[in-house]
Amino acid sequence: MDQLGIHVTKLISTQVLLALCTFLFASLAGASAVNVKNYGYPITDRFAATVVGTPEGYEAQLPKHIPFKEKRIIIFPDRVTPDVFFYGHELFYSAALQDDAAPLMFLIAGTGASHSGTKNYDMARAFYQAGFHVIAISSPTYNNFVTAASKTGVVGDAERDAEDIYRVFEMIWAEVKDDIEVTGFNVTGYSLGGFNAAYVSKLDEERQSFNFEHVLLINPPVSIYNSMSLLDRMIQNIPGGVDNFDTFVNKLIHAYTTTYKESADAGGDDFLYKVYKALDLKDEELAALIGTSFRISSASLVFTSDVVANYGYIKPRGLPLNRYSDLTIYNEVALRLGFTDYYHEFFFPYYRADYPGITRDEFISAISLHSITDYLRTTKKITVMHNADDVILEPGEINFFPKVFGDRATIYPYGGHCGNMNYSENVAHMVATFTEQGNR
Repeated sequence: MDQLGIHVTKLISTQVLLALCTFLFASLAGASAVNVKNYGYPITDRFAATVVGTPEGYEAQLPKHIPFKEKRIIIFPDRVTPDVFFYGHELFYSAALQDDAAPLMFLIAGTGASHSGTKNYDMARAFYQAGFHVIAISSPTYNNFVTAASKTGVVGDAERDAEDIYRVFEMIWAEVKDDIEVTGFNVTGYSLGGFNAAYVSKLDEERQSFNFEHVLLINPPVSIYNSMSLLDRMIQNIPGGVDNFDTFVNKLIHAYTTTYKESADAGGDDFLYKVYKALDLKDEELAALIGTSFRISSASLVFTSDVVANYGYIKPRGLPLNRYSDLTIYNEVALRLGFTDYYHEFFFPYYRADYPGITRDEFISAISLHSITDYLRTTKKITVMHNADDVILEPGEINFFPKVFGDRATIYPYGGHCGNMNYSENVAHMVATFTEQGNR
């Protein structure tokens, strides 16, 4: 955990919240999507699905353990990393490599998630079991990626993020290529990682380092700005408002500890499902939980970007911070800032000079899937898995996917945001997308 994250945990005592949030985060012109009928995923409430994930008994049968090993690589040897992030000079990633020749799968984590987070690890287990080499990286919005692999340190520009990811893929491949035999390259990601995968695929068409055979986007946003704005607004659902945050967290802690004492099995999704049942949260409170999780991730991102770029948004420009600095005051400010604040007050001003004459709204469109619609419509290598009730999509945005991808988009009726990723039917579909049988 980065230093800001440590201070967050100390300030709000949210061990329980972080455990729950591990399972968060990270749809007609001319064609129609594949719509799933007789779907058996058990949670039809979109907020509950987002928080709970897939209960035990409904998960895909995957190996509990694979040789998923953490590795590290230096992306920018000459970079001087701020001392407050002394641990962030090397980029961490995970790999599970086959002994024999196999296709290679790159995994990109979702917003604020690490290379070895729950969803990446679940996907790694599925693809490794199916015979793939697997290399998993963190989201560009994850602290370690910002400090070690982002060229500017200011993430969110779709094309620049894709270039950063692609550089990482190329350098990792250069390190491992003499140790394994690869028969082809593929890429997938969930949430923001799925969005990133679309731009990485387009970049690969130009540079052809990998010539990806298949690309899968799982629950991607259409517009980063729209989705992050939705998540920002969810925090307003805390009963009594943001100032009542401690009371809200204490309710979670009480339910968690009570269920822990009563449960014979204090691990896994099933335990979290029992906690969810014990909490008996209303949709508004579930939305608040989702929004709070995102706010913690975005606070770390904004602070890290500000320090790396020395922009002066939260920390005064030019003020050095070292590994012993007290970050409490910066944390308190960061937790009050939403992604939309970051966009308008930091991100857009930072990049404005590179896009002369562009308006804020035009820039919002430029960092969305709308800006690469022609590519997405014509390429046959990209497919989409999504949920009709995804909580990070504005009303009507789901229609973008069948309109652009046609029958290359599969829209599940429910599952919230990535809640059904580990459901047996979804995992089977995900793997089949990259196999010969799934592409006939």
